Amino acid sequence: MPLPHDEAFKKLLETFFQEFIELFFPELDSMLDYSETRFLMQELLVDIVGEEARELDLLLEIRYKGLDGYILIHLEPQSYRDSRFHERMFIYFSRLFERYRKEHKLIIPIAIFTSDEIREEQDTLEMVIPEHQILRFQFLKVELRKQNWRRFIDSDNAVAAALLAKMGYTTREARDVRREFLRMFMKLKTRLDQGRLALVMSVADLYFQPDRVQDEEIIKELMIQYPEEGEAIMELMPAWKRWGYEEGIAEGIEQGIEKGQAEIIRKLLLHGFTPEEVSKAVELPVDEIKKLV
Repeated sequence: MPLPHDEAFKKLLETFFQEFIELFFPELDSMLDYSETRFLMQELLVDIVGEEARELDLLLEIRYKGLDGYILIHLEPQSYRDSRFHERMFIYFSRLFERYRKEHKLIIPIAIFTSDEIREEQDTLEMVIPEHQILRFQFLKVELRKQNWRRFIDSDNAVAAALLAKMGYTTREARDVRREFLRMFMKLKTRLDQGRLALVMSVADLYFQPDRVQDEEIIKELMIQYPEEGEAIMELMPAWKRWGYEEGIAEGIEQGIEKGQAEIIRKLLLHGFTPEEVSKAVELPVDEIKKLV
């Protein structure tokens, strides 16, 4: 069953449009004036290729510095293989050009390919005769699986964090990817509101396969490696309840204590956390925490 990612992914692009452009199209980013951005009503266009009417995923109007005027940007996520997708993008472009050519001097189509397969997606439609090119249409594209995940882990970009699990990595690197996502998410907590944080998490969770035991190990590692961020890391723990870990965290910590992992709690206490704060984070009685002081 395909992942129900379409709506969440669309919301991510709408909420973090600037971050998306900054991340994948830095040259275009330098030409856009984000202070004047307006998302347009979804356009219902007849899709001749599929013989059906379809709504464009995202269409926005923004000021373009090079033209000193407004342009249109069309964003179209694509999650499955479609050999005629490039034709559909041209049809959408031509319909937009037909409708908006008097008001907008430029239309930029962008496709975001989210398939798990690594392949070269066709982005060009050409018509030629000998010694003459009738048409050459080429849209911008992002092929997420071709992006090396390590390029993004030092970024504070919300889109990079949300899509990290869709980047290119090996099975052996999966745990490292999960760890870096949690670290990136921890940094985002200092500058994003709860609504936007929840959006980043909801998109990321579509692509990750969280493992409670593994996540618990990772969060302990982060506590030791980044003691100055202890409070932010602790705040991740209650969120685990929303990830379906209601009973697992307390049990896991208790098992850790039995196995000698009490050292983790001791280090938290040494770094200035009160027994009450640690108790709340790891869901153990304060009396049990105080025994480790």
